[in-house]
Amino acid sequence: MGYLKNFGINYQSLTELSEFDLAVLVNKMSREDLIEWLSWNDPNGIYHDAQSLEELGNIMSLEEGQEILLRQVRENRVLA
Repeated sequence: MGYLKNFGINYQSLTELSEFDLAVLVNKMSREDLIEWLSWNDPNGIYHDAQSLEELGNIMSLEEGQEILLRQVRENRVLA
């Protein structure tokens, strides 16, 4: 994951970011970075283009990927 690795951010640490920092980060991620994180976080999901075209008949847009990632991160946060 190019963007996250460049800034020393691991996949799991996204849940520890503030809402503001998470939004900034997600808006800077490429579609490919989003697909990679989503596939890691939800291995049974359909995010890669080939599988998505085959099973759903379309591919995920950048905006859809951003929305899905934000939702998944929020759902995975541990509330103190």
